[in-house]
Amino acid sequence: MNAAVFACFLLLLLCGSAAPTCIATDYTLYVEKPECDFCVAINTTVCMGFCYSRDSNIRDTFGSRFLIQTGCTYDRVEYRTAQLPGCPGAASAAFTYPVALSCHCGACRTDTNDCAHRADAGGPACTKPVRQHTIAGR
Repeated sequence: MNAAVFACFLLLLLCGSAAPTCIATDYTLYVEKPECDFCVAINTTVCMGFCYSRDSNIRDTFGSRFLIQTGCTYDRVEYRTAQLPGCPGAASAAFTYPVALSCHCGACRTDTNDCAHRADAGGPACTKPVRQHTIAGR
């Protein structure tokens, strides 16, 4: 009995890393507008992780039913607006950004989502002083 429990535990441990890990993750956006005085750091959540996919290189051999390409994308999303400080009266100080409430593995909806992967440039790309944005009620 103990050997069977240990074998099941070992199997779950080995297969656990193969499970999809698409979850809402904390992320900091750095936002600046040329006409405003400051760059703003906005804390939000975005969908990140790995999803199950099958290799498209063997599609010709096995047919299109073998082609499964999914990505970690928004299931439910809320949009919030931050006011950027130091903007002159004529400039719009409002910046709207997404907050991931839940995520799932699925096809990327290119009409509403940015489906490209971008490498991190190694920090904020701000040319102006950074101010932290706080959300009222948090």
